[in-house]
Amino acid sequence: MSPSFTTRPEIRGTYGVVSSTHWLASQVAMGVLERGGNAYDAAVAGGFTLQIVEPHLNGPGGEVPILFWSEREQRMRALCGQGPAPALATPAYFRGMGLDLVPGIGLLPATVPGAFGAWLTLLRDYGTWELADVLRPAIDYARNGFPLVPRISQAILAVQALFRDEWTSSGDVWLPGGRVPAPDALFRTPAIAATYTRILDEAHAASTDRHGRIDAALDVWYRGFVADEIDAYYTNTAALDTTGQRNRGLLRKSDLADWRAVYDEPLTTQYGRYTVAKCGVWSQGPVHLQQLAMLRHLDVGALDPLSPEFVHRVAEAAKLAFADRAAWYGDPDFAEVPLAALLSDDYARLRAAGIGDRASTALQPGSPAGQAPRLPDLDAAVRTLAASDTRYGVGEPTFAALPPVTEWASRELFVGDTCQIDVIDRDGNMVAATPSGGWLSSSPVVPALGFSLTTRLQMTWLDEGVPGQLRPGKRPCTTLSPGLALRDGLPYMAFGTPGGDQQDQWTVAFFLRHAMGMNLQEAIEAPSWHIDHFPGSFWPRSQTLNRLTVEARMPAATLDALRAAGHDVKVGPDWSEGRISACTREPAAGGGLLLRAGANPRGMQGYAVGR
Repeated sequence: MSPSFTTRPEIRGTYGVVSSTHWLASQVAMGVLERGGNAYDAAVAGGFTLQIVEPHLNGPGGEVPILFWSEREQRMRALCGQGPAPALATPAYFRGMGLDLVPGIGLLPATVPGAFGAWLTLLRDYGTWELADVLRPAIDYARNGFPLVPRISQAILAVQALFRDEWTSSGDVWLPGGRVPAPDALFRTPAIAATYTRILDEAHAASTDRHGRIDAALDVWYRGFVADEIDAYYTNTAALDTTGQRNRGLLRKSDLADWRAVYDEPLTTQYGRYTVAKCGVWSQGPVHLQQLAMLRHLDVGALDPLSPEFVHRVAEAAKLAFADRAAWYGDPDFAEVPLAALLSDDYARLRAAGIGDRASTALQPGSPAGQAPRLPDLDAAVRTLAASDTRYGVGEPTFAALPPVTEWASRELFVGDTCQIDVIDRDGNMVAATPSGGWLSSSPVVPALGFSLTTRLQMTWLDEGVPGQLRPGKRPCTTLSPGLALRDGLPYMAFGTPGGDQQDQWTVAFFLRHAMGMNLQEAIEAPSWHIDHFPGSFWPRSQTLNRLTVEARMPAATLDALRAAGHDVKVGPDWSEGRISACTREPAAGGGLLLRAGANPRGMQGYAVGR
């Protein structure tokens, strides 16, 4: 079943396509393709642009996992831009502060910022452009100004008191003249432009060739003045966080100096004609694969995607997969994860057999390979909330609603997202990347650099022996989850979405709808939903068992039937579930490739372009 209309067309072309969460990043990336750059050059330029124009959702001090298809090498690869915990970050340190969880904001939850390293590694190894050329659009927007989408103003509004009273370095950047900037205003972040310009100057002084200049820029960031400024600020500054106290950070120059972005083999599963690929178990990506593995045994392909049976089966599979995430996922360099068993067809068939006609009301991790699951302390969220300062939101980006009056006084908060960019060039190279972290409300701006750092350490646990336990040098299990898919063995789709824990729920429903016959735009725009039936990844790690949040556009009969099946149905706004971007390639009838792209209309921000 397809919707009777969409808000915009599916983009089709042969030269190149881009889809991202901001129209400026999409157009920057397409401009690179137009000027002869490949998909890697375009994705890097678009990724750096997203840091500037979506500062409420990511920044230079964030992280990015990247999946890509290399036409030259005829293979998929993953690139891990998720930095690890600092050497000083231990469970004993946080327990000694009287904490049950790592705080959600401030200086304490920082990991090594991996976005810069991952983008430059991709550019060096697979791109063709100079670093100065891919950075130029981001520097120009930072120096000369970019239009503020309303959600940026909302994000600043939500934390303006924190910026004025405590995080004054952030106030200097985001409260010009001491006021919250108005939506649609032209806004500048010149300190970021200056930081990137200095990196380029030092890199050009250090080397006379493209490869050497990129390596020199990496050295400047992780072992030069950028690392020095981070070290000095995190060592000497005490910043207010969700403990209600002012605390110094744990990240040091030595943590940055020892880190490199690394390549990884994607994990895959088969669903009909499709081979779907995700990042490793250092991400939540395998929950997407686990859901598809269960759903291929539940005949969802024969159902109407707006029917209660379809929503119920997909939601129940998500409950089981995310319960496994809580019990089993962690950095495979540190944790023994029974991954082969988790992704096996026998295990999927067993888990699918447990899905009945009634909604599950309990968290039910499985026992892959006969091993007993071990969950972290799920009551920690309750204790943490009771003893914490929540005036400035939670670990995810928070936004205050802008009332339809000139005086902005509302304090209605809601959580935010992250970013996504997908690119396919005319040669068939494909990139899917999900940048996040270092958003403006995550931590105080490092004054000399002009940006904040990631707070991804909040996704670790302090409990002894669980796979996601905090350890120095260990990656937190990130929610960031780009995707690739082959069709009939041929490279086909790059896709992804913002949304934290919702990412590998929204994209599962999208993928199924597309596999059932909807075009990209139809599959993106169809009414969607998410569950909260698991401990959340962001501070304070709370859960709402059996909660199913559904867009109001879903048929009333479907909502009624879901309630009758025992789901705790919460009806959200019409256009509130999903931020998906996607691009595809397939052989064209006359030779070459036919390229397609679709983008999320929710929020009036994402856009697909191509020709």
